[in-house]
Amino acid sequence: MAVLSRGTPVSVRNRALAGVAAGLGVLAGLGAGVLAGFAPQVRVDAAVSDALYVGDGRPAALGALLEVLTTPGVTWFRVLVSLPVLFWLGARRAYRTAAWLTAAVVGVAPLTELLKEAVGRVRPAFEGGGLHYEGLSWPSGHSAGIATLVTAALVLAWPRLGSRGRRAATAAGAALVLLVGLTRVWLGVHFPSDVLGGWSLGVVWTLLAALAFGALPGGPAALPPRGPA
Repeated sequence: MAVLSRGTPVSVRNRALAGVAAGLGVLAGLGAGVLAGFAPQVRVDAAVSDALYVGDGRPAALGALLEVLTTPGVTWFRVLVSLPVLFWLGARRAYRTAAWLTAAVVGVAPLTELLKEAVGRVRPAFEGGGLHYEGLSWPSGHSAGIATLVTAALVLAWPRLGSRGRRAATAAGAALVLLVGLTRVWLGVHFPSDVLGGWSLGVVWTLLAALAFGALPGGPAALPPRGPA
């Protein structure tokens, strides 16, 4: 298989670049729609938000459950679950891999805030008041955070998983990303396009970081396969 000088297989690099291009397209399209007040996007956002919001009068237990389910998208959770992996990588002297993982899971938060400030979208407003979160709405930081965490975990573990493990990990990761994104709409703190924008940002940022550090499967910062190649 032809490879680049840095060691990453060309086919892997091209697939990552295709994913980055697709994610940037979604991110740019949604962001432009928010800035321009694109009517179809605004209507869909409002209709889906109204349909999925669980309401101000929800039971306290349901509210607590939703707050727990949305937690994997916050920065401290990403850092906490990454620490054992970073210590393990340090013990293996895989410092470049550790640097990539740190850049991916930590760097997405300030990038999200920059986009929020640039777009300036306010959070959803409901007749009954809804939740009052500080900050802006597009893109969703929780959604970007969980997409980053799951994408980084898949990129990191991919060389050491068999075909069945890859399918299971991808399905579990996608389910977690979807769940956290839905909690943002259920709680009434984000529009659907905020969530989609966050997912796109998380995937794009993580793949770009993996490309920069050579962390894609087969690259110099990728973990070696388990057992014989």
